[in-house]
Amino acid sequence: MRRFTLAIACYLTMIMGVAQAQSSNSPVKPIHVPAGTVLTFYLQTRLNPANGNLLDQFPKGTLLSIKILDPIDSDVTRDGAEFHGLITSPLVSGDEVVIHADSEVRGLFALLRSRNHPDGFRYELLVTGINDGGKLFQLTASLNPSFMDSGNQPVPESKKNDASPPPAVSGSSPSAAHR
Repeated sequence: MRRFTLAIACYLTMIMGVAQAQSSNSPVKPIHVPAGTVLTFYLQTRLNPANGNLLDQFPKGTLLSIKILDPIDSDVTRDGAEFHGLITSPLVSGDEVVIHADSEVRGLFALLRSRNHPDGFRYELLVTGINDGGKLFQLTASLNPSFMDSGNQPVPESKKNDASPPPAVSGSSPSAAHR
């Protein structure tokens, strides 16, 4: 009986050690975005700009304020799943409105390789297109100012279910927004 008790104690100690080792690993940071959350996306440089695409005139880092219509949960949502949203602030160039508020947005939930993340991967939300009154614009925008950044923009509690635009002016470059 004594040996049995000792064996059980050793087994439990070993199991607890394995559980602690597994919990100390830093897993890929999850993304949980409730429907109605307003997020700021950063326009990325396109490799092959299309002729006549008005969005190509905006610099990398131009801010897009987007209300997410579909809930996104990295525990449930599969890699490559599409999400939808609405532009909350118009994108303006000079006196011309290029993208109107309430334009439809489509994007992808993606698991991307990341050299900077300890596990080698990170979740990302990517905006891939905007439909403004029948005009389709292809683009790439992400939660990070650069694809080289190591993490995701956290979802601030104050932005959840908030339809107001972010403090920075939509359609401006990050340097102009932070002056």
